[in-house]
Amino acid sequence: MAGILEYMQESRLLRLLSLLQMGREWPGRELADRLEVSLRTIRRDVDRLRDLGYPVAATMGAIGGYRLVAGAAMPPLLLDEEAVAIAVGLRTAAQQPVDGIDDASVRALGKLEQVLPARLRHRVASLGAATVPLSGATAGGRSSSVDAGTLTTLAAAITGLERLRFGYQSSDARHVEPHRLVAAGRRWYLVAFDLDRADWRIFRVDRIADPRRTGVRVPPRAVPGGDAAAFVTQRLHSLAPTYRAVVTLSVPASEAPAWFGAVEPIDAGHCRLTSAADTLEWLALRLITFGCDFEVHQPEELRVHLRDLAGRVSRAAGGRGPTRRSR
Repeated sequence: MAGILEYMQESRLLRLLSLLQMGREWPGRELADRLEVSLRTIRRDVDRLRDLGYPVAATMGAIGGYRLVAGAAMPPLLLDEEAVAIAVGLRTAAQQPVDGIDDASVRALGKLEQVLPARLRHRVASLGAATVPLSGATAGGRSSSVDAGTLTTLAAAITGLERLRFGYQSSDARHVEPHRLVAAGRRWYLVAFDLDRADWRIFRVDRIADPRRTGVRVPPRAVPGGDAAAFVTQRLHSLAPTYRAVVTLSVPASEAPAWFGAVEPIDAGHCRLTSAADTLEWLALRLITFGCDFEVHQPEELRVHLRDLAGRVSRAAGGRGPTRRSR
């Protein structure tokens, strides 16, 4: 979401510049109404245009406003990589609609592609043809910084059915037949057939270094299942950490939630539960809602999570409670 909003801010900057280039003076309030933002945002965007080298003059007073200085040499609209990066972001936002942003993304993308040079339009078109969105992706964790040049190199190899070589995670060299780029929220993934491993793989694009097209063209391969986005989803789920919990419950084995895992009786009033889940949060929630006392033997991460949770619950109920511990 944050990445999409950044691209929309760039789109707004382009719209502001297009208004100022009409040759008239614009009152700040009128610009704010046109762009549906605050006056403070207009002032900040004007400062950004000045930082980029655009001579925006401001006049004070009731009829004052903003205008471009006539006759001044105008800098290029954007650097090549900036233009491609913005176009990629807008295309991704249009493919992954967000309320209030999707229509604006389509309009802004159309305007941007109209002014792009032919060489950049070709790069953006290749990216569009090579990319599929991951529906509903939120891509937890920190956002990853992806180089626009890397994206366009990968996209060109995909659309050209051309093998690639690149470094991965700083040292591992890979030789692949690229299939699709998958935009998954804050991260990008390359789906490719790894020739050295004779199997399909997914690669985080921010970890790909120095991608090189080999010039070797090959017939297209069908990704398992026929859907690149679904393939990425399945692989990410299979790589998710699984926590194995061993817990003593203070209830007879006959009253334990057998649907939650393997239950072994200890004595008349206690049993041992062994269960697994992808997240600590889900394990903790299920244990708390069993309605009985319990003791966690493993994993230690679950014990720490429960202590943190107990502290928050105690403080919410008016108690002092332990402070949150770093993990």
